[in-house]
Amino acid sequence: MLQKVEEKKAQKGGGKKRRHPGEEGEGGQKKRKGGEEGRKGQGDGGKTRLDALSVGYFRRVGERLGEGFEEDEERVMFVENVLTEVKGKAVLVAMDRTGSVTLQRLLPLASPDQVGAVLAELGGESGSEFKTVSCDRCGGHVVESALRQMSRWTESSQQEPPTTTEEGEEPCGALEAQVLSLSQVVRDNSAEFIKHTHGSHVVRTLLNVLAGCVAPPRTESRPGAKERSVAPQLTDFEAPTSFWYELKSLTETLMNNINLSVTDAVASAVFQTMLTTCHRKRPKLCKQLLRGIMEYLTTRSAAPGVSPLLVFLKDQASSRLIETIILLSHKAILRDLYKNHLKGQLVNLALHPVANFPIQRLTAASSKYKMFLRLFDELVQGVEAILAAGHMGVIVQLAESCAESGEKQGEMMQCLLHAFHCAEPGTRHTSCLPLFMSLLTYEVYYHSDTAEGSIQTEVPLASICYHGSRLVQALAKFKERSLLLNSLRSLTPADLLTLACDPSGSHVLQALITTSSDKGRGKILKRLEGQYVQMACSRLGSRVLEAVWNSASVSQRQSIAQELVPSETQLRSDQFARHVWAKFALSHFMNRRAHWQEIQTGQSKKRKLFSDILE
Repeated sequence: MLQKVEEKKAQKGGGKKRRHPGEEGEGGQKKRKGGEEGRKGQGDGGKTRLDALSVGYFRRVGERLGEGFEEDEERVMFVENVLTEVKGKAVLVAMDRTGSVTLQRLLPLASPDQVGAVLAELGGESGSEFKTVSCDRCGGHVVESALRQMSRWTESSQQEPPTTTEEGEEPCGALEAQVLSLSQVVRDNSAEFIKHTHGSHVVRTLLNVLAGCVAPPRTESRPGAKERSVAPQLTDFEAPTSFWYELKSLTETLMNNINLSVTDAVASAVFQTMLTTCHRKRPKLCKQLLRGIMEYLTTRSAAPGVSPLLVFLKDQASSRLIETIILLSHKAILRDLYKNHLKGQLVNLALHPVANFPIQRLTAASSKYKMFLRLFDELVQGVEAILAAGHMGVIVQLAESCAESGEKQGEMMQCLLHAFHCAEPGTRHTSCLPLFMSLLTYEVYYHSDTAEGSIQTEVPLASICYHGSRLVQALAKFKERSLLLNSLRSLTPADLLTLACDPSGSHVLQALITTSSDKGRGKILKRLEGQYVQMACSRLGSRVLEAVWNSASVSQRQSIAQELVPSETQLRSDQFARHVWAKFALSHFMNRRAHWQEIQTGQSKKRKLFSDILE
C-alpha cells in the first residue's frame, strides 16, 4: 500500500513532502538522529515513539485520505491495507501525533468490526492498556473516534447478512464487546479517569455512546483562541441492550466519586455530561442522579444555620454542576432549592462573580412556575446594586423571565426606569431606550449634573452594548411596550440609521419594528425615510431592512420601494444591497408595478393567514 501511495504521488508531479507539525513528536523542529533512537526521550519521559519511516507513511496516508475515493472498492481496499500496517503497533500509532490524526480520519471509513479490532489491540488482552491510551493527549482522540463508530452498528447489520462468529457474536459484536471492556476499565479506575484532562473526554464520549447518542469530534483549541461554551449538538442512535445496563453501572460507579465533582473542574464536566446525556435518553435515571447529587451537596458540613449550597455556588467547579442541575431539574427540586437553601440570599449571590450564573439559570427555570413571583420580589430589591456590579446577565434574565411568564412586567419596567434615573420627571421617559441600550444612567449619558429638568443637549446615539441590546429585546416582548416605542420614535433619523447598522443595535430595531402594529410600524418607518438606501448598503442594515419588509404592509412596502428605486445603479453594484434589490423585486416594481402590487398583496394575505393560525 505504501508503494501505491508513493506511485500516486509521483504521478501527480514531484511528490514533495510537506513538513507536518508534530511529525517528530516535538513540533517538527528537532532533527532525527536516526531510526528509533530519534523518537525516544526528547520531552516524552523516555516513552517509545513511532520510527521516522512509519511517521512518514502515516503522514502520506493522511494526505491520501484528504483526496477522497471515487469508488467504494478502492476505499475498502485502502482502509484494509492501512489497518494491516497498523496491526501490531496500534498503541504506538495512536499515541503519535501524526498517527493519531490519521487514525481519527481512517476509523469512520472502516467497518465496525475493523474498528473493534483496533480497539481490541489498544486495550490489550485484558483491556488494561485502555487507561494508558485514553489518558494520552493523542491516544484519547483515537479512542473517542473509535467509540463514535458505534452509531453505525445498526447500518452495518442492515447492509450485511446476519452471520455469526465462532463465539456466536452478531455483526458488530466485536466493537460492542470492546466498548463494554473499556467501560469496565473506566469503572475500575474511575477516579483517575474523571480527573485526567484527556481521560475525562473519553469518559464523556463513553457516556454519550452508552446512552445512544454521539457528539461531533472535538477539536484541539489553539493557544490564545477564544473557547466557545456552546453545547455540542448530539445525534441519537439505537444502542445495544447491553449498553443500557452498562450505563446504569457506570453512573453508579461515578456517583461513588461525587466528592470530586465539587472540587475538580475536569471531574465536574464529566458529571455535567452524565446528567445532560441521561436527561436526554434516560429521564428516570437522570432524576435519580439529580436527587443523589443534591442530597450530597445539601448535607455537607457548613456553618450553623448556613446552607452548604451557598459555599458550592461560589466555587468555579461546583457552580457549573449546580447550573446543570437547575437546568435539568423538575419543579420539586427547584422549589426545595429556593425555599430551603437560597431564600433571602439571592441578591448577595447575584452580586458574586461566580454565583450569579446559577442564579441566572434559576431565574430562567422558575419562569414556568409560581415560585418566580417570589424570586422576582427578592431580586428586584437589588437591581441597582447588580447593575453597579456589572452582572447584567442577571438583569437580562429577569426581564426575559418576566416576558416568558407574563408576570411582573410593569414592575420590571418601573424598576429599570428608577435604576437608570429616568422615571422622574415624566419627560425623561423618552430617553429610556438609549439609556437601556448603553447601560448608562441619565446623568452619565447626557453629561448632566442636575437631578431635575429635561434633556439639556441632544446627544448622538452611541455606546450600544451587547447586554443592553439583550435587555431591550426582552422588554420588547412585554405586553406594554409604549415607553420603548415612544422613545424609539423620538430618535433622530441619523440615530435610527446608527441603530440599524450597529451589531447590537440592529437586533433592537428589528425586534421593535417587527413586533409593532401596522400603525406603530408606520410611525417608525416614517422616521426612517431617507435612510433606506444607506441601510440597504450596510451588512447589518440590509438584514434589518429585509426583516422590516417581511412584516410590512403593502403600502409600507411600496413607500420603501419608491425610495430605493431611484438609486438602482448604487444598489445593484453593492455587495449587500444587490440582494435587497432582488428580494424586493424592484426591477418588477419599476416595469410592471400593477403585477408587483398584486403579488405583494397575495403574500401579505398569506402571511396574515399563517399569523392567525399560529395565534
